[in-house]
Amino acid sequence: MRSRPLIAGALLALCAMSPGFASATDLLQVWQAAREHDPQGQVLDAARAAGAARREQAAALWRPTLGLSTSAGYSSADSRMDGAQFAAPGFGHSTGVSFGTSVEGGTATRWALGARQPLYSPERRAQQRQLSLAADAADLEWQAAQQDWMLQTAQRYFGLLLAERRLALLKQQQVAVDRAYTEAQDRYALGDQPITDSHEAAARARGLQAQVLAAANELELARQALQDSTGLAAERLQLQAPSGQLADGALAPLESWLALAQQHNPLLRLQQAQAEVAAAEVRKHGLAGSATVELVAQASRERLGGSGDYGTASNSQSQQMVGVALNLPLYTGGWRSAKLAEALSLEQKARAELERVRLQLAQQTRASWLALSSGQARLAALEQALVASRARLDATRLGRQVGDRTTLDLLNAENDAAAAELALLQARTELLQNRLQLEALAGQLDLPGLQAVNAKLQP
Repeated sequence: MRSRPLIAGALLALCAMSPGFASATDLLQVWQAAREHDPQGQVLDAARAAGAARREQAAALWRPTLGLSTSAGYSSADSRMDGAQFAAPGFGHSTGVSFGTSVEGGTATRWALGARQPLYSPERRAQQRQLSLAADAADLEWQAAQQDWMLQTAQRYFGLLLAERRLALLKQQQVAVDRAYTEAQDRYALGDQPITDSHEAAARARGLQAQVLAAANELELARQALQDSTGLAAERLQLQAPSGQLADGALAPLESWLALAQQHNPLLRLQQAQAEVAAAEVRKHGLAGSATVELVAQASRERLGGSGDYGTASNSQSQQMVGVALNLPLYTGGWRSAKLAEALSLEQKARAELERVRLQLAQQTRASWLALSSGQARLAALEQALVASRARLDATRLGRQVGDRTTLDLLNAENDAAAAELALLQARTELLQNRLQLEALAGQLDLPGLQAVNAKLQP
C-alpha cells in the first residue's frame, strides 16, 4: 500500500522539474512531497515503532523464560572422606572406611537447562502497566508530531508566498521611485522643482535598494527551507494565495474549543500519560520489596574425568527439579528507598508539568480562537484600507502632476499602498494558519482539515 504514495511523490518531483508544473502547485501537493521526502517522517515512524515495541515488552514480562548454559575446560579436583561406613553384598559392613578421588588436569563439562514462569509479582505487574502507558505515550507523541509537521509545512508554504510577494512589491516600488527620481531630476534641471525633491527621491531609492536586497535574501532562505523539506525546486513553483471568503460559517463558541482541547489535545494527553508513567514508577519501586512466586524447572549435569593420584577417575552428577520458588528481598542497602524517593519527586514534577501544559493549552486555544473570530472583520478593514490607499495613490499622482503634491507625498503614497497590499495578504495567510492552529490545539487537525484550507487558495 505504501507504493502509491511513493509513486505520487516521484511523479510530483518529476513534474516539479518541468516548466508547466508552476501552474499546479498547492498546499496539498507540497504536503505530499514533504511526507515523501522529509527525513522527519522516518524519524516519527521509527519513534512510533519503538514505542509500539513496549507493548510486546509488557506482554513478555509474564511469559515463561528458558535458558541454556554450557561450559567446558580443564579442571583439577581432590576429595577425601574418612570415617565412612561401607556395605555391599558379599562384603559385609565396614566402618571407619576412607574414600579418596583425585583428578589432575582433567576435562570438566557442564550443562544446565532452566525454565521460569512468573506466577505472582506485584513489582512486575506495575512494570507491565508502566510499559503499556509508555507505548500509549509514543502514539500520542507521534500524533502531536504529525500535527506540528503539517503546521510547519503550511508555515513554510505561506512564508515563501509572503516572501515572493514582498519582493515583488518592493521591486514595483523601486521602479516607481526610480521613475520619480528621474522626473525630479528633470524638473530640477528645468527649474520647476527644488533640489530637495531630488534628494528625497534619491534617499528613498537607496533605502528601497537595501530593502530589496534583504527581501531577496529572505526569499532565498524561504525557498531553501521548502526545498529541503519537500525536494521540490521552489524557484519553479507558483504558489497559490488565499482569496475570497475565508470563513466557513459561524465559529463554534470558545468554551467548545476549550473542551475539545482539554479532551483531545495530543500534547496534553501525552503529558497525562507521562504523569501516569511516573506514578507507575512509584508503585514499581514501592512494591520492589514484595515477595515473588515463580514456577521453576531445571535439569543439569556435571562431569569431571581424567587421571589423578589413584589412577583414572571420573565424577559426574545429574539433577532435575520442578517446583515453586519464593523470593523475598530482605535488605537492599537503602537502594529501594532511595529509588522510591526519586520516583516520588519525579511524579510531583510530572504532575506540575501537566498543570503547566493545561494552562498553556488554554491560553493558546483562547488566543487562536480570538484571532480567528476577529480575522474576517480584520480582513474587511484591511481590504477597505487597501482600496483607500490605492485611491490616495491615484489622487497623489494626479496632484503631483499638477503641482499640488510633492515627490515625498507621492513616495509615501506608493509605500502605503504597497504596505496595505502586503498586510492584506499576510492577514489572509495568518487567518488560515490560525484555523489550522486551532484545529491542532483541539486535536482535530488531519488531512481533511488541510484540504479545507487548500480549497481557499487560488493561483
